[in-house]
Amino acid sequence: MRDPAMTDVARLAGVSHQTVSRVLNEHPNVREQTRMRVLAAIAELGYRPNRAARALVTGRSQLIGVVSQNSTLYGPASLLAAFEQAAAESGFAVSVGSVSTLDRQSIVAAVERHLDHRVAGIVVIAPVASTNEALEHMPAGVPIVAIDGDPQRPGALVTVDQVAGGRDATRHLLDAGHRTVWHVSGPDGWFDSAGRIEGWRRTLQEAGAEVPPVMAADWSAAAGYRAGQMLARMPEVTAVFAANDHLALGILRALSERGRRVPDDVSIVGFDDVPEAAYFIPPLTTIRPDFDAVARASLTLLLDQLRSGEPAIVRHTIAPTLVQRDSVAAPSA
Repeated sequence: MRDPAMTDVARLAGVSHQTVSRVLNEHPNVREQTRMRVLAAIAELGYRPNRAARALVTGRSQLIGVVSQNSTLYGPASLLAAFEQAAAESGFAVSVGSVSTLDRQSIVAAVERHLDHRVAGIVVIAPVASTNEALEHMPAGVPIVAIDGDPQRPGALVTVDQVAGGRDATRHLLDAGHRTVWHVSGPDGWFDSAGRIEGWRRTLQEAGAEVPPVMAADWSAAAGYRAGQMLARMPEVTAVFAANDHLALGILRALSERGRRVPDDVSIVGFDDVPEAAYFIPPLTTIRPDFDAVARASLTLLLDQLRSGEPAIVRHTIAPTLVQRDSVAAPSA
């Protein structure tokens, strides 16, 4: 049988978990009747509060909670690994709460589980739009940082500059002499996908180039292959920016099957610089996010909140870099 959690106290007392948090942290803006009801529920359940706010006061917690989707996608997995390494170097352990979907209910529940284990703060790897509602309902007084979240949302956020990455990929292809660049995008609802589209489109518009329709896909090589089959039948296509390297891999396969040579007939730029990108045929030119820098900046922002006891409204964007290999060349005559 599990120990009682804050949500159990809130349910018995007929209040929100935020109210329970305020009572535990002796917040003055709680009515005395409500405070007594919460304390009675705590006593009845035998709840032992292990809250982040208490850990901040005592300095005993060296544990950081991370909420992440249960996914093998390269970007989120790399961000998680980089954050765990940065935290370890600073003397913190990391507890990972994996969720199957990044919705409000799943994220809030994962945060509550972390707080029941007295973490010092919370990091949410939040690459999809559905995380916004959850981040609006976090417990008061808990240091929280979002990684890879909504660039427009106020709060503590550290993210790869997706717009700059899309711009650099597109600019590199235009500079090679291509008249325009086609784009195979990631899925709807992902901030990464939206930012890369924005950088691609804005760069073409600023160059006075035609803006082709976006070819919507997901993050898989299979989706890239399907898009590549269509692109291979279009002789006007000479340059493609793929939203990630796995899409690029599928496109390479489809072009090869149709006799379209890369980079002689079609140039391709990917995104992520997965370890295999240097071994594609041909080796893939791609955009490399600095996951280590994102992790270190996120940890610094979280520790700043721990020291000050104040929430942060700060946005850090970390620029990626272009890695040039052999998949880009001038268009053939």
